[in-house]
Amino acid sequence: MEKFKNHKGYSRMYQENKLTLGLFFPIESYMGDVPEMNIEKQMKLAKRAEELNFASLFVRDVPLRDPNFGDVGQMYDPFAYLGYVAAHTKKIALGTGSIILTLRHPLHVAKAAASVDRLSGERLILGVATGDRPIEFPAFSVNPEDRSELFRESVSVMRKVWREHFPSIDSARVHMTSGDMLPKPKLSDIPLMVTGHSGQSPEWIAEHSDGWIYYPRGLKFQKALIDNWRSLTEEFKPFTQSLYIDLTEDPNHVPIPIHLGFRTGRNFVIEFLAALQDAGVNHVIINLKYGQRPVEEVIEELGEYVLPHFPALS
Repeated sequence: MEKFKNHKGYSRMYQENKLTLGLFFPIESYMGDVPEMNIEKQMKLAKRAEELNFASLFVRDVPLRDPNFGDVGQMYDPFAYLGYVAAHTKKIALGTGSIILTLRHPLHVAKAAASVDRLSGERLILGVATGDRPIEFPAFSVNPEDRSELFRESVSVMRKVWREHFPSIDSARVHMTSGDMLPKPKLSDIPLMVTGHSGQSPEWIAEHSDGWIYYPRGLKFQKALIDNWRSLTEEFKPFTQSLYIDLTEDPNHVPIPIHLGFRTGRNFVIEFLAALQDAGVNHVIINLKYGQRPVEEVIEELGEYVLPHFPALS
């Protein structure tokens, strides 16, 4: 996408017909829903991921712990945590997968996102979503039936306050007749990626987003989804997906399905990622939660054998 050619995070991750790799925080494997999140270890691994040429580091937005859901992600507020990660890294892209727009005021999201993007040197990729955990909506006094509309409002408000000085806005949650939002993103915009459908049509997503983040699906399904997505976009807009991997010591281990991914050796990982690239996937965010090996070993193996096939872009 031409408008983000000088955005450091976007240009490190995305190029047409190319696939790059990222990692989800927490960079660890763990039982249950709460990770250890040793910050010293996490920053050491983040720096190593950057050295090995991973393209991105992603965080999720999980406002409340729901033991029935199974995973609280990296636990900290995503914007505060990305600010900390930005201070410990230099060039790796920093992504959210994804900020729950329905549970946050759009002006707060706009300011937090612009702050992280400026402080990191234009490295933020802003994945956004409507949220899907039933316990969260009553806790935040939000009617889940309003999710789709609130999502659209947030996207519109954020774009406007990033781009315009002293904008006039009258929407469900914003009645702005004076005042301005600072800081502005350096490019007057931030790469904004819709996650899943977020209650919107593919046509709306194609028009109003800068890319699409989706869930792991079979190759045939994913290719058909991407082909339709490409038919709706006049310019290149990247397609991103997550993938859980439990990397075995045996490089030829055949794949065994796990939740939203597989347990397998590196040779199949390379083969599978190449097939995703052929299908049109531009970025894969790897989640190591279900891994059985030390995460340090896994990252080194991915760096030595897998990343040379899918390196971060310069």
